[in-house]
Amino acid sequence: MKNAIGKLAFAAILAFTFAAPAALAQADPGMGTWKLNLEKSSYKPGPAPKALVVKFEPAGKGVKTTSDLVNAEGKTITAVYTAQYDGKDYPLTGSQVANSVALKKLPNGAIQRDDKKDGKHVQTFVRTVAKDGRSMTITHKGSDAKGVAFDNVLVLEKQ
Repeated sequence: MKNAIGKLAFAAILAFTFAAPAALAQADPGMGTWKLNLEKSSYKPGPAPKALVVKFEPAGKGVKTTSDLVNAEGKTITAVYTAQYDGKDYPLTGSQVANSVALKKLPNGAIQRDDKKDGKHVQTFVRTVAKDGRSMTITHKGSDAKGVAFDNVLVLEKQ
């Protein structure tokens, strides 16, 4: 009896040892609160915002994201969505540009977000977290609410 319990305990430890790293590898390293570093970021054609804080929180098999942006004119805009990493459209509130997002994990570990306005693609974000986990780079391409094309690179720091 003791031998059977010992074998069962060993099997459980072995299963956890191999399953835990796999589960962690699936986790989104972007979880947490991130603040824009304007000095390291570039906005083409601009203007750059005055500030941006983004909070990523686990939500089931996906993420809840809250972005607080202070635009160049000083107006605060809060955008929120909850989505899974399955490429399907989920509602986005607070954005002047889009009303849905679709997320997917890329093979290199980055997360791609495609925004749509009434079913039409308007912008793409690709976020990559540095290996040390202290910074995140987001490439942001598309067109704004007036149809002006942009190509931005945002660098955020973990808070």
